[in-house]
Amino acid sequence: MNAEPAREALLGKLERALIDEYLGGRGYDSTTLAALPEVERGKILAEASVYASGKLVEVEARSHLLDQIHTGTPD
Repeated sequence: MNAEPAREALLGKLERALIDEYLGGRGYDSTTLAALPEVERGKILAEASVYASGKLVEVEARSHLLDQIHTGTPD
């Protein structure tokens, strides 16, 4: 059984949650975001994507470190 599709689905959900977190922190939701001019909306969504990507890298790094700790392997 390949766990990769399930892992990818979970990471996709996490990415969406992180984007929503970023948007909410800036005072936006789907309604207020949709009301913005396209250029401004695109800029904010790009910022949210960068934020989410950074957080996902952090999660992946921590996961890798925990795997190393539990298996006793350096890499």
